[in-house]
Amino acid sequence: MIGPGLHDRPLAQLIKILKKGNPIMKNKLRDNSGSAFIELAIILPILTLLVIASAEFGRVAYAAIEVSNAARAGVAYGAQSNLTAKDSAGIKLAAKDEAPNVTSLSATTTDSCVCESVTTSTGAVKRTAIHVCSGSSSTLAADCPTSTTSTNVNYVVNYVSVSTSANVSTMFHYPGIPSSFSLSGYAQMRQEQD
Repeated sequence: MIGPGLHDRPLAQLIKILKKGNPIMKNKLRDNSGSAFIELAIILPILTLLVIASAEFGRVAYAAIEVSNAARAGVAYGAQSNLTAKDSAGIKLAAKDEAPNVTSLSATTTDSCVCESVTTSTGAVKRTAIHVCSGSSSTLAADCPTSTTSTNVNYVVNYVSVSTSANVSTMFHYPGIPSSFSLSGYAQMRQEQD
């Protein structure tokens, strides 16, 4: 059924009305009041998730930087002298002081010695590990003998190494993403020669 009064009109007029469309229906289809609210309702959860994820990523990145800087601060303290190289409590304290916002920070330190044999003509350096760093002078002399020629010079060199680690938990738990991250830092520096 075409509608009331439409069957009396000639076919040309009916085609003209169908091509133009019904003016009442056109206005209802073009009415977009409330569409902005619907768009906001769709976008707002996605935008909120992006903001929270950015803040979370920034927190973890900041903690990673602090853990790495803590290792550098500890090794900088330890490399000042022979006395500070053996002060593991002071090295750990220097590392923890550098990262006050990372409460789970732990630091370990090692004090290692090597015998560096330098070829004076080429500048080439050969490193040999020494087993006992703070041994008697006779032990060090056996591990790193004094050079007898002018072409090679031997030095006992002390290296201080600091490893730091911490676990950082996320503020929220996200599906598919771990709820905590293990962060680590490492630094090694040659001790200042006394």
